[in-house]
Amino acid sequence: VQLEESGGGVVQAGGSLRLTCAASGHTISEYAMGWSRQAPGKESEFVGVISASGDKIYYADAVKGRFNLSRDNAKNVVFLQMNNLKPEDTATYYCAADADPSGSRWPTQGYHGIAYTGEGTLVTVSS
Repeated sequence: VQLEESGGGVVQAGGSLRLTCAASGHTISEYAMGWSRQAPGKESEFVGVISASGDKIYYADAVKGRFNLSRDNAKNVVFLQMNNLKPEDTATYYCAADADPSGSRWPTQGYHGIAYTGEGTLVTVSS
């Protein structure tokens, strides 16, 4: 599965962006799909994951209530709607496919079940 992120850019604090992850090479319907991010000089952190069927969504506490995950298995795409952005959201955002279709283990620290990851898209939030 090849994953390509788009939609990153520069936005002022309080603004919104929508990231898109387009998959090719294989259907994403078998995978939980989600996002992680990595800020300069910091470790990668989990952002959110949506189960293969779309019935379960898990978010990191830092983004809960502001970010929304969705997916369209027929179009092989995943979306991350980011609202009320804060400067601390500045990071490169990576789309990934989780081999566990439930996605329930990804939020667990130290989870190593990610099957595929994209190249990332940079989000910069100015204050």
